[in-house]
Amino acid sequence: MLNRILFLLGILFFLIGQTLLAKGQAYVNAQEPIDFAHWFLLVGAVLLIPQVITHTKKNFGYVGVPLTIVGIVGIIGMCVLDFIFWSYPDQEGRNAFYEHISKAPSIWDTFMIYGSSSKVFNVGLLLIALDYIKTRKVGIAVLVFASLILWNLIPVPNRLVSGYGLTLVAFALIYFGKGRLSGSEE
Repeated sequence: MLNRILFLLGILFFLIGQTLLAKGQAYVNAQEPIDFAHWFLLVGAVLLIPQVITHTKKNFGYVGVPLTIVGIVGIIGMCVLDFIFWSYPDQEGRNAFYEHISKAPSIWDTFMIYGSSSKVFNVGLLLIALDYIKTRKVGIAVLVFASLILWNLIPVPNRLVSGYGLTLVAFALIYFGKGRLSGSEE
C-alpha cells in the first residue's frame, strides 16, 4: 500500500514539475534558490521506484518493469544535466555547455533526446498497468489515452501537463479504484 501511495506521489510530482516547465525556459532559469521544476521531476522519478520494482512479474510486467526503470534512469540523467544548465548565471554559459555536451552522443542522446522524451518510461508504465486489464479497464483506458497524449499522437496544448494529469488519475483508478485487487495482484 505504501509503495502505491509513493508511486502516486511520484506521478503528482511529475505533474507539478511539468506544470512549472510549461511556464517557459525563462521561468525555469529564474527559479531561486533551486530549479524546482527539475527537482520535482527527479524526486517524482525516485518515488516511483519502490512500486515499480515490486510489481508482480507477470505477463506485461516482465517487459514493463525494465522499460520503466530504464526510463526512470533516463529522466534522472536529464534532470542532472538540466541542473547544470540552470546553474549557469547567463545564457552565454548555457550555450557553451550545450555546445560541449551536445557533441557527446553517449550523454546527450541518452539523457536529453531519449530520457527527456519519456517514451520508454511511458511505454513501461503502460505495460505495467496492462497486467491489471481484467479488473481495472477504466483506469487502463484513461492511461492509454494519457499515453497517446504524452507520445504526441493526440496533440493537445500543454501535452505533458495533460498527459501526466491523466496518468495520475489512471493509476489512482488502477491502484485504488472500486473493488479491491486480490492479494495476488498486489
